[in-house]
Amino acid sequence: MSENQTVISDLTNGVLQITLNRPDKLNSFNEEMHLAFRAEIERAHSEKTVRAILLTGAGRGFCAGQDLGDRDPRNGERSDLGHTIETFYNPTLRLIRSLEKPVICAVNGVAAGAGANIAFACDIVLAARSAKFIQAFSKIGLIPDAGGSWSLTRILGEPRAKALALLAEPLMAQQAADWGLIWKAVDDDALIGEATAIAEKLAAGPTVGLGLTKRLIQAAANQDLDTHLDMERDCQRTAGFTDDYAEGVTSFLEKRPANFRGE
Repeated sequence: MSENQTVISDLTNGVLQITLNRPDKLNSFNEEMHLAFRAEIERAHSEKTVRAILLTGAGRGFCAGQDLGDRDPRNGERSDLGHTIETFYNPTLRLIRSLEKPVICAVNGVAAGAGANIAFACDIVLAARSAKFIQAFSKIGLIPDAGGSWSLTRILGEPRAKALALLAEPLMAQQAADWGLIWKAVDDDALIGEATAIAEKLAAGPTVGLGLTKRLIQAAANQDLDTHLDMERDCQRTAGFTDDYAEGVTSFLEKRPANFRGE
């Protein structure tokens, strides 16, 4: 286990659990937490022992986005928010989306602003029934960042994306699940257990094949069928040469559980 003031991480059974740890600030991001969180995602890219990520928050909230106390205009100086996005949010979002390992998100409370949009960048999102998602940007004169204007439109379509972003009304977990914005809403006391079970199942799976599947699905909306069929061919060729494919077929023929090694 590694721990600093803002992020706690633990690697168990191939699952790197990352817990945002500023509960007194609803886990809102300051510079220290930005860098610590990104370091853990980079670790997942580089370490073979990490085969899945489980992201959650400490305390009663998941993440309230940026800590506005660090951007207080009453201090007499206006911050370059584009620099904040380019330096902190965008690199981390790109790392999450490009990681060819499953990223599970357990939203344990309010997910506001960039906190909601980081969740939407993950592969499978579960939320406690009491949790809610808020695109709070319009309340302070800003636009949805951390990929929010992209994710909401891609997942929900333009009408709902615009309403959520412009009105900044809370979207409860069950409605988010009904709309297809997240995988499912679960009872609050079952959230971490169910999310951990999913993460451990995926961590014990054929890592290369799962990563290639993630790559294909993320690319599907941006290319035509012919291009995508060629991409499926190339990815299947890669998957077919893995040890995990050989183990999967062998275990099927031998009528036993597969022992995938992520190779």
